[in-house]
Amino acid sequence: MGHLSRKYGLTIDNLLEADMVLADGSFVTVSAKQNADLFWAIRGGGGNFGIVTSFKFQAHPVKTVFGGPTLWPIEKTKEIMEWYHNFINNAPEELNGFIATMIIPGPPFPEHLHHKQFCGIVWCYVGDPAKFDELFKPVLDLKPLFAHVGEMPYPSIQTLFDGLLPPGLQWYWRADFFNELGSEVREQHLKFGSKIPTPLSQMHLYPISGAASRVAKDETPWAYRGAKYAGVIVGVSPNPKDSDKITKWCKDYWEALHPYSSGGAYSNFMMDEGQERVKASYKHNYDRLVKIKNQYDPANLFCVNQNIKPTH
Repeated sequence: MGHLSRKYGLTIDNLLEADMVLADGSFVTVSAKQNADLFWAIRGGGGNFGIVTSFKFQAHPVKTVFGGPTLWPIEKTKEIMEWYHNFINNAPEELNGFIATMIIPGPPFPEHLHHKQFCGIVWCYVGDPAKFDELFKPVLDLKPLFAHVGEMPYPSIQTLFDGLLPPGLQWYWRADFFNELGSEVREQHLKFGSKIPTPLSQMHLYPISGAASRVAKDETPWAYRGAKYAGVIVGVSPNPKDSDKITKWCKDYWEALHPYSSGGAYSNFMMDEGQERVKASYKHNYDRLVKIKNQYDPANLFCVNQNIKPTH
């Protein structure tokens, strides 16, 4: 779920062809015309069917974007989320922004923000630069405490926060898709966003409307084309002693929100949560994935993932 815009869709939709090694050691090329069933399965079915050794996908020319974060006090979470839901779902597809509850852990943010809790939005705009100021004015009218949004090379926004999250940290994930940010949902985001357990733990809501929603719900394994948001809660810490703390916060946050969700999650945001969660996340496409798994990997060699289990 790269941070670009709602205009260009998802990588799985842009995949044109791939070369793969299968469980039996054979080598195949998959596309809409070659091994079409396997091509369908790998565009969202995870690493259940083989090892992709090379691929071709449809890219889009993007050189510079306008992007960066805006922050408000955590106490404004409900207000900002209500405004955001209306704004982002009526904005041009060239403008995107994911919303978050977070703690600012330190640099590169200014010192006066460090170790405080915020509701934030990280923006990315790929449209006409001359139109950006007018489009962005409603955001600035909300008087964020911090706004660092400007023109930058596209790779810069993709790596903007990499320095805060180096390899080797402890992570625990929970996720769901959502259609609405109603009052009950906003209340839970305020509650749990106000008691984030470690400086790197956070929640993100990624808008997934636009181009992604114009693909049929059975054209790829991803069954939630109609969802408005992919939500993810992550407990993160460099200290293994924080494992119980970040896991409990993450689970409690998820359990409070799950009744208001669409029922399934983006598989890359999931832990080992049981087979029913996997089935819920593929919904009506799960049985077709099982048939393809039976054909290409009946012994379940590729199982270190959100597993599509073969039937015998």
